[in-house]
Amino acid sequence: MCNPLSHSAPVLALGVALGLRRIPPRLFMLAVVFSIIPDFDSIGFYVGIPYASWLGHRGFSHSLIFALLCGGFAAWIAPWLKASRLLSGTLVFLAVVSHIALDALTNGGLGVAVFWPYSDARYFLPWQPIQVSPMSPKVFFTTEKGLRVIVSELRWVWLPLMLTALACRAFIGKKRVRR
Repeated sequence: MCNPLSHSAPVLALGVALGLRRIPPRLFMLAVVFSIIPDFDSIGFYVGIPYASWLGHRGFSHSLIFALLCGGFAAWIAPWLKASRLLSGTLVFLAVVSHIALDALTNGGLGVAVFWPYSDARYFLPWQPIQVSPMSPKVFFTTEKGLRVIVSELRWVWLPLMLTALACRAFIGKKRVRR
């Protein structure tokens, strides 16, 4: 898995690219939270749920069905978010899907149960450049392995997303000036 902060990077980059005038703040914050929520399944390690179980890490909460349910929830509460149902549902769905994609780009673990419940198979993408993050915060913050993960995520997640977001922001800004 990526660390939780890096899982929020795609939503943060979208906020930079579009600006918060286009994404209502409540919706933006909800999307950030939902970009991290799939990893709440890691609690299973501490309560005896086997990793390979559908309730285990990278199981049900890393599936497209879960992403659709989250998007449906956001669409349902869209009036409270001060956004359209379509925007709310789509943004939260994409936030969860970005989590799934980032985990499938890591080089460790059992893979991601993208198609659960239709298949128990777990998948990685063919290219896995991101160093898998240790589950232990102590290992993450105090070891060379944690440093390798941070450098890997900066290189393969943050840098490309932020460069793309800034380029989009510049393009959108130029387009507005021409009107």
